Amino acid sequence: MLRSQFQPRRDYTLAAAAAAGFACFALTLSTGGPTPLDAAVRATIHSWASPGLTQAMEVVTQVGGGYFLFPLGAVIVAALYSAGRRRESALFVTAVLGANLIDEAMKLAFHRLRPVPWFGYPQPPSFSFPSGHSFVSFCFYFSLAEILIRDEWPLGRKIAIWAAAGAITLAIGFSRAYLGVHYPTDVLAGFVAAIAWTTVIRIAHHRYFRGRQNPTVGELSS
Repeated sequence: MLRSQFQPRRDYTLAAAAAAGFACFALTLSTGGPTPLDAAVRATIHSWASPGLTQAMEVVTQVGGGYFLFPLGAVIVAALYSAGRRRESALFVTAVLGANLIDEAMKLAFHRLRPVPWFGYPQPPSFSFPSGHSFVSFCFYFSLAEILIRDEWPLGRKIAIWAAAGAITLAIGFSRAYLGVHYPTDVLAGFVAAIAWTTVIRIAHHRYFRGRQNPTVGELSS
């Protein structure tokens, strides 16, 4: 999503649509309690509960948390920098760190109170809207997928990497709703915000580097 081929009409439309979608979430949900959709989805998810699934979700949710993502991100950035892929390193940092800062700012701005968690899971101290795990993990894993995928790979291999990034991100979002620390609409808002943010980064990147001569462009762009 950050290095992929720039198509102005598509990318501007996607960024505008995602931003508008997030604005709708923010205006209608950010300061209130559960919507009828939230209540129905929470009840359905809770009906699936089992000890084994709860243990699995407690592990999955950590894969989208800062204690896991930021050490792993530091390793990835160091590896990219050492390999001379500095532009990719900068894009990755911008996508992930920027998403985290934006998420914290939005939580403070919107003040949506969290639902009461299930299964004795600890209540996070921050506000609920949007889901930071959903927002940041989307930016992290989809950006990582773009870094890993090479132009010469067969289509099936590329699809497998994208599918893995999507599966991890969706599982993290589901874990937040399953454990009860977010409303489902918080999770959806986090995903929509991530689409808007990563698309804006791609637009800014391609506009900035358009027409510039860089000896590593062939390696770093697709």
